[in-house]
Amino acid sequence: MYTICFVEDEIDLSNLIRTYLERSGYEVVAFTKGQDAIDYIGNKVDLWILDIMLGDDVNGYDIIKAIREQDENVPVIFTSARDQDLDKILGLELGSDDYITKPYSSKELVLRVNKILKRVYKDVKSHIITYECYKIDIDKRTVFDDKDNEIKLTTLEFDLLLLLIQNRNKCFSREEILGAVWGNDYFGTDRVVDDLIRRLRKKMSKLKVNAVYGYGYRLS
Repeated sequence: MYTICFVEDEIDLSNLIRTYLERSGYEVVAFTKGQDAIDYIGNKVDLWILDIMLGDDVNGYDIIKAIREQDENVPVIFTSARDQDLDKILGLELGSDDYITKPYSSKELVLRVNKILKRVYKDVKSHIITYECYKIDIDKRTVFDDKDNEIKLTTLEFDLLLLLIQNRNKCFSREEILGAVWGNDYFGTDRVVDDLIRRLRKKMSKLKVNAVYGYGYRLS
């Protein structure tokens, strides 16, 4: 499991993104103060997400400088409410891998995280989960049956599968599934969850996805 350090001084946003990343299969260490993040450098971290403007005397630029003194290769994503070319250029010069402007969707951030981790750690052995007759490769985002036939899933179908498979026996409401799979900025009927469940069941008939009447779903 990849470990992500997320540095964001807006507590509500920090809690939201942390939850979303964890539901996507990542271990998250969150900080609201820049100095606390600097003090954590040296621990195992696979990716940093840094807000540029923080509430204390230490900003995102200070943190990435400290990171690069010890590790030149760990990927870093900058986030900022400012959308200025100078910020992006400075971030790239300091060694960032990506830059995302606030407000951003949690779904977009996770997609960028997935892409960067896949590129940076492409030669690392994948994390594989087995369930019934299926082999689920979290990092490569692939699913094979016991005859080594690949089951083609869409991005949403795989995100839903990952949510359920990593939280077996936990009951999720439709609203929780919407937030985890579509993103908390999704506006629309929660019946899309039922349709996605139906499509996933059709492709993976051995999945024991149980409907909880009037509430949501649980994988047993």
